[in-house]
Amino acid sequence: MARQSPVRMICIYHVKKGAEAKFKKLLASHWPALRAAGLATAEPATVMRGEDKSHGRVAFVEQFSWINAKAAITAHYTPEVREIWDPMMPLLEDMEFLKSSPVAMPFGATARR
Repeated sequence: MARQSPVRMICIYHVKKGAEAKFKKLLASHWPALRAAGLATAEPATVMRGEDKSHGRVAFVEQFSWINAKAAITAHYTPEVREIWDPMMPLLEDMEFLKSSPVAMPFGATARR
């Protein structure tokens, strides 16, 4: 049986005004729950906070890797994950999920000098 590759994700969560603290608390338990359920790789998630300059809209950007392409589907049926996802939904205006991959750039860590 062929080994399935991890799937890198970038998740962008646009948080409703006034819901940031509650959302941040849930997000702090997101990757640990995915990992405990065997759905995310061992590499810890990276989380950043952004704010739209013109409207002040807050977004959190989370980057992590599913263990394989089926893990995201499995997560929808995993009670420990649903315990986080279900209360997250009412706190969001919108969200985006982008499957991602690294892009080599001449200024990166492996660039020749």
